[in-house]
Amino acid sequence: MRLLLLGGTEFVGRAVAEAALAHGWDVTVFHRGRHAPVAGVRSLHGDRTAPGGLTALADGGPWDLVVDTWSAAPRAVRDTARLLQDRADRYAYVSSCSVYTWPQPAGYTEEAPVVEGASADADATDYARDKRGGELAVLDAFGTDRSLLVRAGLILGPYENIGRLPWWLGRIARGGRVLAPGPRGLPLQYVDVRDLAQWTLDAADAGLDGAYNLVSPRGHTTMGELLDACVTVTGSKAELCWTDPDTVLAAGIAPWTGLPVWVPPDTDLHTTLHGADTSRAAAAGLRCRPVTETVADTWHWLSETDGVAPQRPDRPVPGLDGETEAMVLAAGERG
Repeated sequence: MRLLLLGGTEFVGRAVAEAALAHGWDVTVFHRGRHAPVAGVRSLHGDRTAPGGLTALADGGPWDLVVDTWSAAPRAVRDTARLLQDRADRYAYVSSCSVYTWPQPAGYTEEAPVVEGASADADATDYARDKRGGELAVLDAFGTDRSLLVRAGLILGPYENIGRLPWWLGRIARGGRVLAPGPRGLPLQYVDVRDLAQWTLDAADAGLDGAYNLVSPRGHTTMGELLDACVTVTGSKAELCWTDPDTVLAAGIAPWTGLPVWVPPDTDLHTTLHGADTSRAAAAGLRCRPVTETVADTWHWLSETDGVAPQRPDRPVPGLDGETEAMVLAAGERG
């Protein structure tokens, strides 16, 4: 298989490159040159947002598969897909469950309504419409029978440049009393980046098309299991202080960002972020490794980077400041 990977030097793209190389595929990575690609790939440089930025692709190919992880202006996907429509067999676009209208009930499928106002010709607007616009761009150039839309949920694992799991690992590694947002048994959905990469390549190789919610089954793990795994792999003596959701929210702590991954139970936020039906992807071969493996491998990677994870400049830095954490823990003691 000849793969053209658009991006390919960070997080999801890097995991796709490693998985493809492990299968013996011929991998070409098209990127801006800001980060070193995986050893063993062919590297092409270009900036999809700049005039003439696709020049390096003009005479390339043919490719069996294109994998695209773009998440900004949809017109960048449009231009690339149009350029490649006659020189690539299939196009897999790593999209997001954010393309569905908000909120969604628990158990929503790929048939759920998607956001309105998205366009393949648009500049960057908001994440949901940008991702949906990217989908439309791929469908327009490659048609429904040659397009694979990978609607990922929460993505965790090595190389994470969003900061969610790295923040929890770093905080717990420091030890002491840690504000753990309850309930302990809160069900979570996520996908390990390597499981996402493997499924995408296998699905494309098998000729699958259409949209798939790519995330673990509902309740694959819990908030308690996630944080317990962080304690175990770091060897920390941290004390997890489980705190009820009302206390967390009353302190002004933002779900999802202030305490990464966590959202309060029995809310639209939880059913939408941790409630997708993933049976279609599972029937098509998705296998999700246990949370202990995801956490352990992420910690191993962080340890090799001196505990400092990369951070995308276009995403907010997640996590809770120490002063707020201490205040909430002290209030809990007084209560």
